[in-house]
Amino acid sequence: MPRRPPQHGDHPRRADVVELRVHGVSGAPPSAVLHEARVRQVAGDGSGGFHRRAGADDTDPDGLTLEAYRWADLPSGTVARTLSMVFLLPFMLSNLAVWMRPAGRRAAGVTTLCRLLALNLTVVYVVSIAGVALDLLAWRCLGAARCRAPFDTLAGLDDWPVGQRLAVLTLLPIAAIVLLRLLGTRRPRPAGNPLWAVEPLVARLRAIHVAAAFAVLDLLLLTARRAGGATPATTLLWTLSVAVLLFCVGLLVAPGLIDRAATAGVSTWLARAVGVVAVGLSVATLVAVASDGREWPSAAGLPGYGAIAGGALLGQMALLVLLCGLVLWRPGRAEARSALPRGAAQLTLPRGAARSATPRGAARSATPRGAARSGTPPGAARSALPRGLGATVIAAIAVGLTGAFSAGLVYQAGDLLGGFGGVGGPPLPYRWTILAVFLHVVAGVLACAAITLLSRRRRCRAAADITARDFPAVPPEAIGRLRLATKAVARARFTEWLGVLATVYAALAVIGLATSLLGGTGRGPEDLTWRFLGLPAGFAGMALAGGTYIVAAVVLVLLSGGVFAYRTAWFRRHVGILWDLGTFWPRAAHPFAPPSYADRAVPELADRITQLAERHAGVVLCGHSHGSALLALAVLRLPPHTRRRVALLTYGSPLDRLYARLFPAYLNRETLREVGERIGWRWLNLWRDTDPVGGWIFAAHRPGDPPPDPADPASGVDRRLRDPRSLLPAPGERRPPPVRGHHPDESEPEFRAALRELAGRLRCPDGG
Repeated sequence: MPRRPPQHGDHPRRADVVELRVHGVSGAPPSAVLHEARVRQVAGDGSGGFHRRAGADDTDPDGLTLEAYRWADLPSGTVARTLSMVFLLPFMLSNLAVWMRPAGRRAAGVTTLCRLLALNLTVVYVVSIAGVALDLLAWRCLGAARCRAPFDTLAGLDDWPVGQRLAVLTLLPIAAIVLLRLLGTRRPRPAGNPLWAVEPLVARLRAIHVAAAFAVLDLLLLTARRAGGATPATTLLWTLSVAVLLFCVGLLVAPGLIDRAATAGVSTWLARAVGVVAVGLSVATLVAVASDGREWPSAAGLPGYGAIAGGALLGQMALLVLLCGLVLWRPGRAEARSALPRGAAQLTLPRGAARSATPRGAARSATPRGAARSGTPPGAARSALPRGLGATVIAAIAVGLTGAFSAGLVYQAGDLLGGFGGVGGPPLPYRWTILAVFLHVVAGVLACAAITLLSRRRRCRAAADITARDFPAVPPEAIGRLRLATKAVARARFTEWLGVLATVYAALAVIGLATSLLGGTGRGPEDLTWRFLGLPAGFAGMALAGGTYIVAAVVLVLLSGGVFAYRTAWFRRHVGILWDLGTFWPRAAHPFAPPSYADRAVPELADRITQLAERHAGVVLCGHSHGSALLALAVLRLPPHTRRRVALLTYGSPLDRLYARLFPAYLNRETLREVGERIGWRWLNLWRDTDPVGGWIFAAHRPGDPPPDPADPASGVDRRLRDPRSLLPAPGERRPPPVRGHHPDESEPEFRAALRELAGRLRCPDGG
């Protein structure tokens, strides 16, 4: 193959090979990745950078130049930012659900439903904040009920007319909308770093969500005002607010309007225009409500608030059930085409790379088109998460958290203010939501326990077969270690049952839909549980109390997790996957989700790999866990002259075991094969049976499996590591080798052998 002619600015190439390590979601510091106490940064900034050993010798035991890329602070970085992710968790999950959609003709419908669901989450958020400000404070505490001091007077607002009180306290939900927009805004671009891409879709989605939030806020005020008699002004404003809300829905439903590059200018103008109109209507609504001197109706709560809150909660449950039905519709049928989110904020590829379904001029994805069939090789069948089902599970969690947070906010605020003690009680929709949270959690825990127990025998039997083949002759003193290894394999194989658990959890969405429909009857949980189930009213009261405790516990756990995930490496290793995976994908559904870090990390990696390949004989990319996904996407961005000097070593990789099933339209078998083809199949993947996250990519190669097909280059990628390496201590050692599981161990003999093999391929003149 002819070499690329020297270019201006090229550096003389050294004869050594670079080993570039990329860590996983554990966020290990560079010193741990490089196994050196003193390190120095050679590129990047404080959030993400490339590091080498501080001494003059930066080579590893095999003579390779050692370098590490640390990206751990890109998705978090500070306690404040990590906590903001906690508050934006439902939005982050709703955005993640879009990227989990199935391939084929259902993709467009799933995308639309996910975006409508994301918009509904914003509406529920605004309605709950308005419930505290308008219903509890302005209407109850300063009017019908007597709340605790100082909320019963609140700076003298109790003497103001009702309309003026409502108009002033509307500033609280308006401030919440502004806060949402600020939390979801991208961090400032690092100085001197041109790699930070711009997400073209987020601005349009942000304008649509802001417009819908203001429209719903206007509807709350105008519905309450019209309860005492409509006027031409309030009728006109109410009609226009409904029109704005419907227009926002139409922008999301219209096929390809906000996605296609050809309509990007028009959709951007429409989104901005509806945002301006919504803000103008809000100003007019506040003026109309504050200046209206007529009497307001007498009611325990803000008139119309319960109906609007119930409609918003019912809407999200109906959308979730529709999403589940669409994803589960004919799930076994293989579909031949994959629809990428056109124009969405995607990871870009250079021209000439893998073709996507994105039209000319739009942002391209780092994933090629044609991504439906991701079959498992014969003899290595898995029963993991069915492809596309992850969208419904993640969307269900997002909806559940939103409902729990909104109901918990109204409940806790009411208890704090004392607004539920004198007149009325919590709005009826939130009482049913709290009951749904309790039932959902109880059913989910029971389902998880049942699947764990039912699968235990099969997992233990399969694990025993594996360890029996690995250790056919076990001395008596090693029986305990054999049992420990068998248990580790059995625990790791629970991942194969996630599909069953996900299906059960998605089916639990009917609980929320049923409770939302029952809430529309106007009867409380106590009445209907007695009438239909024959249970005493006290049962519903206990369930409601349990639901409030569950919500409070979830908030406390998330807040604690947000702090400790940043400050404690051990804690981050267990919860970091939620943040790192959730913020990996660009925002294509909810604009207030935390911004993606992949649009910096992937181009930054590709740029560094290109630089190293120009200066050295080659680069061996070593990616552990989620780091293997970053490297796979970076390989898809590399120019041809760089790919010829690149090899890939992945270990503990979830690319096929989890990601190909969670993201079937993007990280699928065809995409992974293209990664191998682009680097001439200089790719080795190390995996262990004790690893609950990582696994093989193309073939398991367990003892007793059929021999690999020599004509298929993918059959030589995967190499299984026996874990533990032995049951007895090595000569001179006091303890036997540990069970490594998902933990990286770059000092393992198998890892060093694979590294030397790939480095040798790069040093060969033919690149083989």
